[in-house]
Amino acid sequence: MKIRTGEIDTHVQYLPAAGREDMQGEPPVVVFVHGLLTDSLASFYFTLGPVFAAQGIDVIMYDLRGHGRSDRPESGYQIECFVDDFVALLDALGERRKVHVVGNSFGGTVAAGVAAWHPERVATLTLIEAEPPVQRWTRHMAEGLALAKEQLVYDEVIDWIKENRGAQTARLSRIAGRILNSTTLGAEVWSGRVIDDDLSAITCPVLAIFGEESGLVAQVPLFEATLECRTVVLPDQGHSVLIERTKETRDLLLGWIREHDVSEREQHARGRPQHERCETGEHEHEGREHGGRGHEDREHDGREQGRRRHELAEAVQ
Repeated sequence: MKIRTGEIDTHVQYLPAAGREDMQGEPPVVVFVHGLLTDSLASFYFTLGPVFAAQGIDVIMYDLRGHGRSDRPESGYQIECFVDDFVALLDALGERRKVHVVGNSFGGTVAAGVAAWHPERVATLTLIEAEPPVQRWTRHMAEGLALAKEQLVYDEVIDWIKENRGAQTARLSRIAGRILNSTTLGAEVWSGRVIDDDLSAITCPVLAIFGEESGLVAQVPLFEATLECRTVVLPDQGHSVLIERTKETRDLLLGWIREHDVSEREQHARGRPQHERCETGEHEHEGREHGGRGHEDREHDGREQGRRRHELAEAVQ
């Protein structure tokens, strides 16, 4: 269905919670926010959405402005526009519960903006291979989007993507090139509002999932020092965590939401210890979970190389 959110129509997929007949209170609600340019709500619909609904969680998925079946205005792509769309969507749906917001790649940047600027709407924040909208994020997004806008118009580049990443990724990359060259998205996404580098604006509990081989894993020490955060690093994994490590991501997220389900805590666990900053050990079978330290000893050159590889990947995910 399409819902009016401000000046655009937004394509939404809502999956109601199932199997809560014997449970009191309202179910938790999760909002999934997808990545940039080559992505849409389909990436969550075919991975996590139906599973979460089957587990008794209300699920909201939607196409970001300029993506999928949502409207594609010529301009209006600063990060705050995406955040405003998120809040307008909740209002249009009549949703008054605090939501568990889950963002993949650029969707995590949007989700972090929601958590920072509208904390009253957010129960928890989950970042999957994502970076909050801080000043350093604007720099590498500007570089990555400029590169994508320039390169994705060439047939030889699309052919290389097809040979190395598959026909579907090549098709989506061609569409991404068209979006970048027909709208102001590439010049605006990184040019808007930011939050302070110390992340003090984010006050809700945070789950952050990274691939060990991604440049974004360098954020782990900062997250653990400044946020009420649990970080999980999946070994031998790059940026495409959601698609390539769906089971681990699903299990981590389901456990996280159950732990922070307000109605469940009120009914069954008033004496349960609250979430501790950066717990360790609970998901060692799925990935290396971190608390306090651990990645500070990585070689700087390795982090920088991973960050540069990531710039173009994040720009189109």
